[in-house]
Amino acid sequence: MHEREWREAIDMRPSKVGLAAVLAGAAILRCWGLWQGLPSALDAGEPEIIERVVGMMRTGDYNPHFFGFPSLYFYVQLVIACANFLAHAAAGSWTSLDQVSAADFYAWGRAAAAILGTLTVYLVFQIGLRWGARHALLAAALLAVMPHHVRESHFVLTEAPLAFLMALSFLLALRALEKGTPRAFAIAGLAAGLAAATRYYGAVAILLPLIAAYLNRHADRPRLRCGLVAGGTAVATFLVLTPYALLDLPPFLNGLAGVLGAAGPAGEGGRGWIAALKYLRDAFGWPGFVLALSGVGLGVVRAYTGPGQARFALAVVLVAVALPIAASRGPRELLPVMPVISVLAAVAVVSGVSLLRRFSIPRWARTSLIAALTVAALLPPAISSIRWVRTYARTAVRADLAAGAAPAHANGRAAALVLQQVPNENR
Repeated sequence: MHEREWREAIDMRPSKVGLAAVLAGAAILRCWGLWQGLPSALDAGEPEIIERVVGMMRTGDYNPHFFGFPSLYFYVQLVIACANFLAHAAAGSWTSLDQVSAADFYAWGRAAAAILGTLTVYLVFQIGLRWGARHALLAAALLAVMPHHVRESHFVLTEAPLAFLMALSFLLALRALEKGTPRAFAIAGLAAGLAAATRYYGAVAILLPLIAAYLNRHADRPRLRCGLVAGGTAVATFLVLTPYALLDLPPFLNGLAGVLGAAGPAGEGGRGWIAALKYLRDAFGWPGFVLALSGVGLGVVRAYTGPGQARFALAVVLVAVALPIAASRGPRELLPVMPVISVLAAVAVVSGVSLLRRFSIPRWARTSLIAALTVAALLPPAISSIRWVRTYARTAVRADLAAGAAPAHANGRAAALVLQQVPNENR
């Protein structure tokens, strides 16, 4: 597990300036137009969360009475909404919950989504450092400009938080491999439980600490014990953060059954791997798509031959399991696996080109090729992301103007005007 592949000297020195530039770009794309058009221009799923959160605040009933996804994100937004209410109360804006409506809480909720989206880019950088500094920077940049991730980081939805928690689960599973201690596996299990408590699909993250436990090569750390600790912690975390899965069992089972039943064989573009490949192409653009496939292929080879078998095995298994499941439900569901695919695409560029040293190709030529592939991988999604945020900002303003002085719906449900005018490939 401690084996390392050959690296250029530059791969041993992370660039703080490069990381700062990537994070700044990620933050700009995710905050661009974030609050424009509120509360007239909403994603169709946002009222489902915010209205239930406001209902919890007013009634003190912590059962969301909704099990299309687990409860954790409701509780996260509840904490944010309470902080929002108290901050405005301290400023003299409100004195009672009777004075607020759902429309007052979207801005802070969206800010949290944008912050989590930007932090996910940082987690991808930390994951990539397990391969090298250039791998890390390119992987982070790929996710920073990815249109799907930019878009979902604008809304109070569960996809961006789940991507953050999946990336965190992967990073902590890698740390558990490195440390080999039950405590490290418990922490990795905790992150996986958080992912499962955000979306049912996030339960695939539980595979990460379990596989890491199986691949654990520390002779003084029994694999079975580490696996039980990780799995037990994950399950306990899910139940603690989704308590009404037990306390309100029939609606929970009905909601879960609806989610499972929705992943049927019908749908535009097919399902499974064919749909997954189509969605990947839309997300990365053709150059990035080819590099992503190359990275997955290289990961399969390295998981078998090494070096870095354990970390490549984690990445390949996650992609193999999560990708077809996600694709069966649509392009949005692909988002949580994008951080790992971004890392594999970066590995294909940097490590793949570095293999050319075996053919006596000079270093300057290899560096030039990496630079060219980097531009080819980053430019199409960056253009698509900029186009999307500009379109979204303009459409949100038009929606706000169309609403005029009329109040929002009594139940806070505003029409999702924006999505009708955003390019299909970026949804």
